[in-house]
Amino acid sequence: MSEHPVRPVDPEQRGHGGPEPEAIRFFGTTWVGHDGGYALRRVMVAAGSLVTTVAACFVLRFAYEGLEIADVGAFVGVLVIAVFSVCGAIAFRRTWDGFQRRPADPAREESLRSVKTIGFIGSLVAYFLRSLVEAPGEGLRRAEYETAVVQYERRRGARTGNPAARGGGKGRKPKPKRT
Repeated sequence: MSEHPVRPVDPEQRGHGGPEPEAIRFFGTTWVGHDGGYALRRVMVAAGSLVTTVAACFVLRFAYEGLEIADVGAFVGVLVIAVFSVCGAIAFRRTWDGFQRRPADPAREESLRSVKTIGFIGSLVAYFLRSLVEAPGEGLRRAEYETAVVQYERRRGARTGNPAARGGGKGRKPKPKRT
């Protein structure tokens, strides 16, 4: 299923100061331990995104047929096909990259929102293909979550014990003995 090791989260540890896993749309936090109907959710998300993609293609086909009925000319028809193709490719790439890493410039991603809206079929295809491998965005969130857990354990381990007993601590310094 996934190349990432599955690290179940003890329900007693959730909400007790440690890092919390980030929820994924349609999956919640079931991606952490692959529990709670995770496999069924993946199947349903893949099927749903595929059905939505096919339906969107039919809608675009009807829109194109409307342009042909309106007899707007070959140039407009080619232009519409080119716009939807280019925007679909950009939307696919941006969506696919969004499953693997956080955007470096959120403002740029926001400026491309209209392009991704026009090329929504590309985003749907990326969502479908990614859901065949894992929950969309699971790899990114798993890496971030595991890093946060390791950092938390390291910080928590550094705080254990008596701070006065550690060398270089801010505890009281022992008084010299008088003889």
